[in-house]
Amino acid sequence: MVLSVNSCNRNNDVIPDVIVNFNLDLNDPEFVNLNAMGGSVTVNASTNNWGRYAAGYDGNGIIIYAGVNEFFAYDRTCPHDYVENGLSIKVNINPQSSITAICPECGTTYALSANGTPASGVGRYPLKNYKATFDGRFVYVRNY
Repeated sequence: MVLSVNSCNRNNDVIPDVIVNFNLDLNDPEFVNLNAMGGSVTVNASTNNWGRYAAGYDGNGIIIYAGVNEFFAYDRTCPHDYVENGLSIKVNINPQSSITAICPECGTTYALSANGTPASGVGRYPLKNYKATFDGRFVYVRNY
């Protein structure tokens, strides 16, 4: 049985749609950080040779975040820089705290545990959300 734990958030979704479709195996050592609440990892086209289906918008990649019995998936493209300046800037997981992501351009901090909403800075749009489901071992990330 696959449990749906996070649905796509279309409210204020400013990043264009791209096809996203991949599975993470939590037994894979590359994703060990996701076995603890508050852990996060980034994936992209070169991760496990997944190609463009794990690349996110403009190839910036995707952040996967482990919440309490649920997972969240976010496009790494900063929505503030995209809307305000037409730029495709990649947000990064905060090295001091894996529960937030930071844009190196505008300085906005996004709360990964709160649907990618801006926690501080000039940004007012949340990170683009992708659907993440979990079956006890695999995290399935899709946008359909």
